[in-house]
Amino acid sequence: MPLTLHLLALAVFAQGTSEFMLSGLIPDIAHDLNVSVPAAGTLTSAFAAGMIVGAPAMAVLALRRSRRATLLGFLTVFLLAHVTAALTTSYAVLLATRVVAALANAGFLAVALATAASLVAPDAKGRATSVLLGGTTLACVAGVPGGALLGQFLGWRAAFWAVAALCLPALVAVARTVPAGRPADGAHGNVRDELRALRRPRLLVVLALGALVNAATFCTFTYLATVATEVTGVARPWIPVLLALFGLGSFAGVTAAGRWSDARPLPVLAGGGAALCAGWALFAYAAVSVPATLVLTFVQGALSFAVGSTLIARALYAASGAPLLAGACATAALNIGAALGPWTGGLAIDGGPGARAVPAVSAALVALALVTGAAADRQRLRAAMSP
Repeated sequence: MPLTLHLLALAVFAQGTSEFMLSGLIPDIAHDLNVSVPAAGTLTSAFAAGMIVGAPAMAVLALRRSRRATLLGFLTVFLLAHVTAALTTSYAVLLATRVVAALANAGFLAVALATAASLVAPDAKGRATSVLLGGTTLACVAGVPGGALLGQFLGWRAAFWAVAALCLPALVAVARTVPAGRPADGAHGNVRDELRALRRPRLLVVLALGALVNAATFCTFTYLATVATEVTGVARPWIPVLLALFGLGSFAGVTAAGRWSDARPLPVLAGGGAALCAGWALFAYAAVSVPATLVLTFVQGALSFAVGSTLIARALYAASGAPLLAGACATAALNIGAALGPWTGGLAIDGGPGARAVPAVSAALVALALVTGAAADRQRLRAAMSP
């Protein structure tokens, strides 16, 4: 894999740390800003909403611009949003900075996915995607637990300062290594041409599955600290360890998917999806057990990211004529799930069942994805067999 791809993953690491670190900071943010835990969880949904809107919008703006300048611009806005977040005492301002940061993150990731695909052979998009998303999983391993530790010892604002600092070496790396060509190199660089390439039922199904699987992931991950402390009985100082376990699992999953998703995507999606559904259901049952929670946190992280990264690669393959907007649509779909997940988890907490029901909601979302995928496959077979 090209060195540029690994350096892009450095920037994704900083952005992934920001996106996921709230899982360990939500209780402290809620207490400091005098809001409820579900309201603090809405900060994750706000970030996801910004990603949903920002991915296609920012991709269109970047379609005819220098990829290096575009990436640097998005990363600079992302940095400034975190400086503002670290300084504010207002929940409303913090919420706004999450949206702005998400818009910048969405644009960066859309361009980075297109750039990654253009740097490798046509049949290696899955491997390229796994390297790029490796920055996100490493954020779960190191960045998120590190943010939680900073939150415990220095306050939650220190985690936002740390993300801003992480952006600085990423800015230097992008400026020095990313080619200056347009992000749509290899395509026509025309919005209409790319939109035409997106009108494929197969792509729409893949995007819907990505949204559902990611909703399941974020449903439990957003409230993992709450589940661990209120249901499992894990002491707060051990929350960073639990988050690191999820990150280690996600890194293992995305690495495995990078090896298999190009040549054998169906076993990863069907087998991994079924195991993911069963794992979330088991988590809901066994969350009172500390050993079970530790094991399932690692396993579910691995399965979630193996299936999710494979779906992103399938989207890039399904819309090869729209390299930039395909990445943008995949980003938007995943973040529709990232917005839906915390909302459904919050309903479970506020609606009566409590935190223990959160993994059960994740299981239901993956089950819906499996049913949707099976129905789409049957429809495709019927269409192929009809005269």
